Amino acid sequence: MALAQASSTTPSSRKFVLASRASQLAQIQTNSVADALKELDHKGPTFSTAFMSTAGDKNQSQALYLLGGKALWTKELEVALKEREVDMVVHSLKDMPTTLPEGCLIGGVLKREDPVDSLIVKSGKPWKSLEDLPEGSVIGTSSVRRVAQLKRNYPKLTFLDVRLDRNTRFAKLDASDGPYAALILAKAGIVRLGMGDRITADLPPPTLYHAVSQGALAVEIRNDDAEALALCRQITHWETEWTCMAERACLRTLEGGCSVPIGVSTNLDVDAGDKKAGTLTITGCVTSLTGDSHIEHTIESKVSSVEEAEALGTNLARTLSEMGAKKILDDINVDRARRVAEAEKVDKTSS
Repeated sequence: MALAQASSTTPSSRKFVLASRASQLAQIQTNSVADALKELDHKGPTFSTAFMSTAGDKNQSQALYLLGGKALWTKELEVALKEREVDMVVHSLKDMPTTLPEGCLIGGVLKREDPVDSLIVKSGKPWKSLEDLPEGSVIGTSSVRRVAQLKRNYPKLTFLDVRLDRNTRFAKLDASDGPYAALILAKAGIVRLGMGDRITADLPPPTLYHAVSQGALAVEIRNDDAEALALCRQITHWETEWTCMAERACLRTLEGGCSVPIGVSTNLDVDAGDKKAGTLTITGCVTSLTGDSHIEHTIESKVSSVEEAEALGTNLARTLSEMGAKKILDDINVDRARRVAEAEKVDKTSS
């Protein structure tokens, strides 16, 4: 949903606690948001950070595809927010459910990093692109979106789940006896970690349509916290907010969670002048797990508010559904339910 506009508030000496997941990347991202807030008013409120592990962090063994929705990464943090143990929660916006818990809202969205996915080849190997990889090469990725899209054009490659922090993933990639020829990861996270030199090549559309809101950071707050909202609006990059909210509206309408093969690419061509307006172009695609079926559509319109951007994303989703995306997603949900039941049966047998 669109954000409420902040009412004017008088700066206070309040101490705000910003929380996020405990991973190295999440801490870097949270500290960057805290720094942006500190720059607003040196005589106003103060900001500290707190970090915690979520269900998604604790379960590193099971494929994301089988684990369920995006609340894996946010639930514990949102409980702390609603219980007023913390005041703001910093998320990678792509990890946030498209429908938030009652009493919570997205207070701000910071300027987006490049949202593309990137190829990282095993250290010492000469390959410079997906095309260079030998037949049967194993690509490590935890994203069914990436696997589904790449299976269409790179049937010679093999894909294997890899769910670890990025440093550990790189160690597994580079191990001489490791199975991986390359990894595919979001460029934004690699750059924020200071590891951009490991990127072999970017994989922009149409090779790979990125995840909804990939590359953007969001700050979640309580919906009754006017002072937090006023601060968040000051660090919001409205162009990023509009494009990401359009993408999230598309995802919400398609009812896809984080582990479904929905990809997007969005551009906002801002009009000249002071008025917030521009031409928004958004492409969405849904791909079957095998890569055999692929639905893709592009829609464009003039927009002058975040609500109009969201409406465009909703319209795109409806068109994709009419073109066959709904059937693909329904089949995926059936497949997931079957595989979850099989995994639970194995667990019971082995216990």
